[in-house]
Amino acid sequence: MSLHIVFVNPEIPPNTGNIARTCAATNSVLHLVKPLGFRIDDKSLKRAGLDYWKYVRVEFHDSLEEFMKKYGEEGENRRMYLATTKGGKLYSEVDYKDEDMILFGRETAGLPRPFIEEHSEKAIRIPMSENTRLRSFNLANSANIILFEALRQLGFPGLE
Repeated sequence: MSLHIVFVNPEIPPNTGNIARTCAATNSVLHLVKPLGFRIDDKSLKRAGLDYWKYVRVEFHDSLEEFMKKYGEEGENRRMYLATTKGGKLYSEVDYKDEDMILFGRETAGLPRPFIEEHSEKAIRIPMSENTRLRSFNLANSANIILFEALRQLGFPGLE
């Protein structure tokens, strides 16, 4: 049993390192969709992931199109959710299942707008104050918030 966290074009190494550590600790799979804003051997990436990288199940994809061919409608047809500030549904309103995939866009721009529009029924969001000028939460924090809701719903499988 596992959930899948998908970072599409991540730019900041510590965010990816932090979620890699979470994936290792929760038996989740990490997908990194290129282009990445850093080299995979980046020091800050390794530092954020500490010595957990050897425990992370990570898949690399050359593009969002390649990822979708493998896992989207043409491929394994996995259930996917797009985490975006433009989501019409709260992340906590989803009934998560084993092997679900949660996609997150890059830190500065999120997921591509045409991609969100094409899959708008799968767009979810984390609620935040309308009284602030924040554009979004930190990428790694957002992934953790949604991942742990999904794990909670599933009864924290394989975790103690």
